[in-house]
Amino acid sequence: MRVVTLSEPDDFDGWRDAARGLIAEDVPPDDVVWQVGDEPVDLFATVAEPAPAPPPGAFSVPRAFIDLARSAILGSDPERFALLYTLLFRLRREPKLIEDRADPLVRRLDRIAKDVRRDIHKMRAFLRFREVEEDGGIRFVAWFEPDHHIVRANAAFFVNRFASMRWSILTPGVSIHWDGKALSEGPGASKADAPDGDPTEEVWKTYYASIFNPARVKIGAMLKEMPKKYWKNMPETALVPGLLAAAQARESGMIAKARDTVGGNSLIAWEALRDEAAGCTRCPLYKPATQTVFGEGPVDAPLMFVGEQPGDQEDIAGRPFVGPAGQMFDKAMTEAGVDRSRAYVTNAVKHFKFEQRGKRRIHAKPGAGEIDACRWWIEQEQMLIKPKVTVALGATAARSLFGKVMTIGRERGRALQLPDGGEAWITVHPSYLLRLPDPAQAAEEYARFVEDLRVVAGRIS
Repeated sequence: MRVVTLSEPDDFDGWRDAARGLIAEDVPPDDVVWQVGDEPVDLFATVAEPAPAPPPGAFSVPRAFIDLARSAILGSDPERFALLYTLLFRLRREPKLIEDRADPLVRRLDRIAKDVRRDIHKMRAFLRFREVEEDGGIRFVAWFEPDHHIVRANAAFFVNRFASMRWSILTPGVSIHWDGKALSEGPGASKADAPDGDPTEEVWKTYYASIFNPARVKIGAMLKEMPKKYWKNMPETALVPGLLAAAQARESGMIAKARDTVGGNSLIAWEALRDEAAGCTRCPLYKPATQTVFGEGPVDAPLMFVGEQPGDQEDIAGRPFVGPAGQMFDKAMTEAGVDRSRAYVTNAVKHFKFEQRGKRRIHAKPGAGEIDACRWWIEQEQMLIKPKVTVALGATAARSLFGKVMTIGRERGRALQLPDGGEAWITVHPSYLLRLPDPAQAAEEYARFVEDLRVVAGRIS
């Protein structure tokens, strides 16, 4: 049995050098014990002599393994060193193993690396410096409790971000200090060693409260991204419960006001929702798009149509269904005897997603993340409009309304129940009819689409 002693729990260089030597001697993973510092040693193990360097070019590993090892070494799993050496040992005989995400060993190390990367992000996002006086000057001190051994690996980020400040980051395992010129390391600390607060926190709280947008907050997602364990070190989180409570009270008041108006809907509430959507940044699609394209129609409409997303002309005009697909839709509505002026028309995604090809902007299908990000708006529109029947035009709209993938061929032609209890129907999107190359098939599908609309009209008469 061989024993390898590493100097620190994040000692990647030490692990790599030892692993190279052990591989050169063809030492099996089961014959190696890995330990850090003065940890207890296997009673039957023997301290290994320095392993010889492998012959030049004798064994190389994929870059993906090096990246994986650099992250996984920082984990808190006590078996990480042995797991990495086992993977390295197997790579000699299975060069493509690192690409097999179904392999239990690769999958476990991937999970460790992912947890480490998440912890690194949490430290960067949730660490808060507090100002203290020191030797006639100012030092900024922060307390953080990482789940993994990430402090040294994360130091360069804070040096680059706060190069002109003198600061210290205290953690239970190790502390790091920056004097404006050099980075130094110290022993671990306790929460009591960090300051409780400073005058600048009141300024920060005021700023945070002013930018807090409760209409865009999803509490479940917020807690997943910012677990409560970090709240105690973040001054602004003391404001969150009150801000959320105020938001919920405001929302309840808006709904109550809407219900008190004629028809059970409120034009004022809808206009406020539309104005809020104009500044939506829930997904990256707002960046290249010209503007948000919100729904339109009477706020007491008995019929609500949900399409996929605005197209090129809708993006420019700021109105839904005004392009070629919209014209096809209007024609079909007329033939089906449906008065569009009594219908509310909107889209599952409110911004135009496209690929730029020269001067043309080519439609690109929204992804699941973009559909989910926009569901909040659809839900608010449904809550205000309260349509008797909602029609999903295409698979994207159906996924948005039902929160899952729906097959048009299987679900078309029958009444379905929405998660909120409302009635819904699924049919094709008018753009589908425009893409059909065979005139005979196009005519047949158009007639079927008109019949779908005629049936839906009968549900609200």
